[in-house]
Order: sequence, then structure tokens, then C-alpha cells
Amino acid sequence: MAASYPKLQLRKLGNTGLKTSSVGFGASPLGSVFGPVSEEDAVASVREAFRLGINFFDTSPYYGGTLSEKMLGKGLKALDVPRSEYIVSTKCGRYAEGFDFSAERVTRSIDESLARLQLDYVDILHCHDIEFGSLDQVVNETIPALQKLREAGKIRFIGITGLPLEIFTYVLDRVPPGSIDVILSYCHYSINDSTLLDLLPYLKSKEIGIISASPLAMGLLTDYGPPEWHPASPELKSACQAAAAHCKKKGKHISKLALQYSLSNKDISTVLVGMNSVRQVEENVAAAEELATFGRDEETLSEVEAILHPVKNQTWPSGIQQS
Repeated sequence: MAASYPKLQLRKLGNTGLKTSSVGFGASPLGSVFGPVSEEDAVASVREAFRLGINFFDTSPYYGGTLSEKMLGKGLKALDVPRSEYIVSTKCGRYAEGFDFSAERVTRSIDESLARLQLDYVDILHCHDIEFGSLDQVVNETIPALQKLREAGKIRFIGITGLPLEIFTYVLDRVPPGSIDVILSYCHYSINDSTLLDLLPYLKSKEIGIISASPLAMGLLTDYGPPEWHPASPELKSACQAAAAHCKKKGKHISKLALQYSLSNKDISTVLVGMNSVRQVEENVAAAEELATFGRDEETLSEVEAILHPVKNQTWPSGIQQS
């Protein structure tokens, strides 16, 4: 008999009326992005996530060249629960073949995504990694196209995603209020980089829902370390490696500490974590429950922060920013 957990905490997502679980299911690994995942494992991990109280699932046609959406669709169908019981976000504008934020492409994109997901609508459609396109095109062409999709009932809310934090203020300052509901930021609210904090008052003033992804900094804050392609500097990689080794010596896991750090800011509605197995789902939910019951391990956290202090808030370049 699997251990039973109290339900995960639900948090308001900006002004949307949605309440997301504090831990969100990042479905990019279901596209075999980090190694092969069987359909059986994909479906089982989605079912276990839902059983343990995760109600938010995020994907993109870019992940695994559309495979992530197909696998997530199969997992959600297997839940066999009313559609209103879970929240799904997918993305548009970034594809295996490249970037295209044109109105024509994103309008076609949602129909393709809905077919793969086996859904009539998604709750959130994000423009994916907008720093790689023209931000002015996103403002003047993409967002208006998404508003038409919202009117057509294919999507409920509109979001934007990317790495450099300044893209969010650039776009939000230029679109009519209420046309963008949420943002998805990644790698900027973790132990080694908490620069998203500076943006929270601005986002809250605009009633924007805040989703943070990559609490493990795309593998930096793990025992096994980042993938070879990780764009961090050698200095940042070795500091994170030293921090992980310190945790291990104390019988702790840096990945759990990192997830709990990200989860402890209640202004962030949900923290997206990539998952592709029942074991990973159970570990992530257990980390959230442990945090809710016992709080953070402040001693180990402060030791890790001291190790990472010389590289704190060091990021890496992403995309081509065009004004």
C-alpha cells in the first residue's frame, strides 16, 4: 500500500480564479528529453501525481518534438475525472523546427496541441521563450492572436515564458492590462539565483500569476550534476557540485533542499518540477509535505548559501533580445 499524503497546498494563480497545487508537474521529461520514458511510465506518473494532489500539468509542442504533449494527453485521459479537476498549460511559438510567433502559426499551433492532448481547451497558453523572437511582434501580433483564441474558447488564460527577467516588464508594459494573465520564469528562484524576487512586487501590482520552473537550476542542484550542455559557467557548476557534496556528507539531498527553498515563497503560485516516474512524483510531493509539516532545514540551507555566495545570482545568456 503506497503511503498516503495530505493534499498539497493550493495557491491562487494571480487574477485567474485558478488554484494551482504548490508543486506543478513539468511534463518535458515525458517527451524523453532526458532519456527514454515508456508510455506506461508516463501514464503512471501522471496518475500518481494527480492522486497525491498535483493538479497542474505543463507541457509544450517543443518538448520531445510533440511527444510530451501526446504522452501527457494519454496520462490525463487515463485519470478519467472531470476536466475541471486539473489545470493544463501548453505553449506556442517554439517548435523542434525553430521559432515562429506569427499569428498564423500560433493559431494553428493550439489546434495541433489540443489534438495531441486530447482536450477541448487548455487553461493556459504561453508564448514560449519569447527572447528568441521579436518582443514587439509578441506584443503587436502574438498576444492579439491569443486573445482571439481565448474568445473562441480554445484557451482560458494567456502567459509568456523566457529566461531573461527583463522580457516580462518589456511586454507587460506594452500590452493592454488584462491581456496577459500569467508568466512562467525559470532558473531565477532557486538557492543559487533568486533574482525573480526583485520582480515580484511589479508582477503582483499587475495581478499576474507567477509560475516558477527549474527549482534545481536545470540539474545544477542535484547529486548527479547538470547535463553536459548546461550553459552555466565552470565556476557556477563547481560551486553547485561542492554544495551538493556538502549535503551528501551530511546525509541530505541538495535537490530536496532546493525544491523546499523554492516552495517556501507563497507569492509563487506553483513550482514546476520535471517528472517522469512514480518515484520522482512521490519524492517531490513528500518534500512539499515535509516542508509544510516541519519547515526548511535552515542550518543546511545557510551552509549551502555560504558555499554558493561567490556565484549567487550568476545567470547565463539566452536568446536574442530585440527592442
